[in-house]
Amino acid sequence: MFCVEYKSPLKNVKCDLENEFEYLMTYTIQLLKMGQCDVMGPEVYWMSHWNDWVQLYFWIAVIQGNGKTAIINTGPPDDLTALNERWGGGFGERGKLAREENERPLNALASIGIKPEDVDYVLITPIQIYATANIQKFPNAQVCISKRGWIEDFHAEKFPMHVPREFRLSDETLQYLTFEGHERLRLLEDEDEVMPGVRSFWAGVHHRSSMCYVVDTEIGRVGISDCLFKYGNLEDGEPLGIQESLEEYYITAARIKRETDVFIPLYEPDVLQRFPGGKIG
Repeated sequence: MFCVEYKSPLKNVKCDLENEFEYLMTYTIQLLKMGQCDVMGPEVYWMSHWNDWVQLYFWIAVIQGNGKTAIINTGPPDDLTALNERWGGGFGERGKLAREENERPLNALASIGIKPEDVDYVLITPIQIYATANIQKFPNAQVCISKRGWIEDFHAEKFPMHVPREFRLSDETLQYLTFEGHERLRLLEDEDEVMPGVRSFWAGVHHRSSMCYVVDTEIGRVGISDCLFKYGNLEDGEPLGIQESLEEYYITAARIKRETDVFIPLYEPDVLQRFPGGKIG
């Protein structure tokens, strides 16, 4: 540890430069709800909870500090018709995404004083339309997506995808990332740093493009991901239901426990019980 000691006119001051730098690189996190739906238990909990309905909230996480604003995910499309036809086909009316007007992404961001052009980074996890639909609305943002996911969830699928391409990336979003926004697209390595104090690692489990973003805050390292839906997937050791690899679940859950102080599952309503108002740090 590097430490320097000096005398001020008032008193002796001991300054730990390393700790001071870490303090300066901390952020606050604000969760904004983008809608909700209900699913049957086995979608959330592997081979269990067969007769239970489980409520899911869809969150955008706003990360602010050090003059920067980043958001994790951009919310579902303006028109939910096609998405709800698909989701309703699995779980009926309860499975459809319900959204209030104030839960549209730009409205929700405006409620905390953020304009689309204020956003410096858009962090995606996973490449699914409920996360990617509004990427093109943030004209100044660097768009960060898992390189592995960009390949295996989109360009060169390793196996047939159960979600059609148009429900992963809309035509409008794909056109933006291919042409106008191409220079803003950043493909993250499996281990990467978005900016000082915000790191990422490939999580898998849910999708090939599922990432975990780890944010330094005043209350510690906060991990945020879609790889686990509920606290029970982490704290009670119940594997995720709708997953692509049970092995990845055990590896990633262990890493989250080891490397974060707080974990935010991106579909967990109970976050509000632990962090009233959805504000963290």
